Amino acid sequence: MNKIWAPWRMDYIRAPKEDGCIFCKKSQSRKDRDNLVLYRGKDSFVLMNLYPYTNGHLMISPYNHTSDPGDISQTGNQEIMELANKSMKILKKIMGAEGFNFGANFGKAGGAGIAEHIHFHIVPRWSGDTNFMPVVGQTKVHVQGLEDTYNNLISLFEKIEL
Repeated sequence: MNKIWAPWRMDYIRAPKEDGCIFCKKSQSRKDRDNLVLYRGKDSFVLMNLYPYTNGHLMISPYNHTSDPGDISQTGNQEIMELANKSMKILKKIMGAEGFNFGANFGKAGGAGIAEHIHFHIVPRWSGDTNFMPVVGQTKVHVQGLEDTYNNLISLFEKIEL
């Protein structure tokens, strides 16, 4: 069984949580670069994860604040899937991703860190992308900073047409 170890995410887990919904705040703000928002669609938006499992870890969130997947419209679900496919294509082209973990955790019991607002994760993967550093040294080697990754990805996200 392969495992993704992410002990650096303890900073996120232990950090005091802001009041309000982070996805609503980011969707309502127009500071896309500061919020790591790469693309805004009609029903949802693509943003980078501030505490990524791997370089290029993206999330897609509907604008609609809901914890119930049944509240997302058919067109909203279609847009999310189209954005997921286009995002994976971009991550393959720019970062050479060889595979992906894609999905969502619904509810606290389902593992959702932010259960009140549905969001989908796209985690790029590479053969041999795990090593001893996170397990032994509680250190994750990221080959690129968030801002550099954003700068590399944004030009292709700006070209997305749905």
